[in-house]
This record gives sequence, C-alpha cells and structure tokens, in this order.
Amino acid sequence: MSFDQVSDMLTRIRNAQMAGNADASMPSSKFKLALARALYSSEYIEEVSIFSEGDKNYLRLKLKYFGTTPAIKGIQRVSKQGQRIYAGSKDLPRVKNNFGVAFISTSKGIMTDRQARKENLGGEVVCKVW
Repeated sequence: MSFDQVSDMLTRIRNAQMAGNADASMPSSKFKLALARALYSSEYIEEVSIFSEGDKNYLRLKLKYFGTTPAIKGIQRVSKQGQRIYAGSKDLPRVKNNFGVAFISTSKGIMTDRQARKENLGGEVVCKVW
C-alpha cells in the first residue's frame, strides 16, 4: 500500500479552507515543512508551526482569509507517485496566466516557478496553487 503524504497535505488544506477552519494540522516531514514554508513565503498561508504530541511531530498551518474568502482558491497535485512530472527551466508551467504559482522541487529546495526560472533551474513540479 502506498500513501502519498503530499496529496494528503494538500487535501487537508483544501478541506480546511472549504470548511472555513482557521488552521490545518497534519503529521510533519521535512518535505511538507519545506512546502509549507514555500506557501508561507508566497503569502498563501499566515503561519507555519510545529508541535509535538507524544513522540510524534505535527505541522500546523494557519490559513489565510480575506474576510470570508480563502486565499487559496484552488490547489492541485501535479506530480504523483505513479507518474512524476519533471520540467526544465524553460518548460516550467504558468498557472492561471501567472495569477497562480507552481511549486517546483529543485536541487536547491522547493521554490516557486518564478524563482526557478530566475535561477535557471528545473525539477519536479509538485503542485499548483491559485
């Protein structure tokens, strides 16, 4: 049985925002923490924190709203476990005519598509957010 941790993270964020919750919690990992920090730097979430419960670490994301409208209108996993999607620096996707952001896993960590184009880096297209 395979379990995609990143898809679970994105689904938890999507479900929490659809329900109007203030935050979303999930088990922590280095990759999810890096993705959460990239979402924070792109101003899609307000705060990233780690807390411990017993011997496990959890990631808590404080979601961002404009009044009652969520900052994240859509979030979509691109590269999946069964089919990884890679793109070179010239072929990186543009999300919603540059109104959204694609997050790329590069050799220098997770970054937005704009940062990756600027640094001339390609990598795995993790997800799209708009």
